[in-house]
Amino acid sequence: MNAINSIGQIAIAVSDIEVSKAFYRECLGLNLLFEAPPNLAFFDCAGVRLMLTTQQGPAADHHTSVIYYKVDNIEAVFAQFETNSVAIERPPQKAADMPDHQLWIGFIRDPDANLIGIMEEKPIA
Repeated sequence: MNAINSIGQIAIAVSDIEVSKAFYRECLGLNLLFEAPPNLAFFDCAGVRLMLTTQQGPAADHHTSVIYYKVDNIEAVFAQFETNSVAIERPPQKAADMPDHQLWIGFIRDPDANLIGIMEEKPIA
C-alpha cells in the first residue's frame, strides 16, 4: 500500500464563481492558475491546487472541510481582512504552546459562509 505524500487538489463548492474568485484572489492573495468553463477556477496555494466549483449533486455533498492557510503575520493578515470587510468568525488567538513555536489560529468566512482557518506558527524567541 502506498502512503499519501501530499495533497494534489482541494475542491471547494461555491454558489457564485465570480464572487468567490475575487475573494480568493483579492482577500486571500492566491494566484489564479486557470479557469475551465463554465464554472471552474483553479488557484495555487504554495503548490496545492484549489478548485472552486459550483455546487453540484445532493445538498449533503455541499459541506466542506475547514482548510487552514499558513501565514507569516496573522495580525497583519486579519487587519487586512478587516479593511476588506471579510467576515471574521474569530480573531486570531494563541491555540497552543509547542516546544519551538506558538500556534495562533483565527477564522474567517468566504462568500458562501465556508469556514476558513488562518494560522501562524510563531517561533519562540
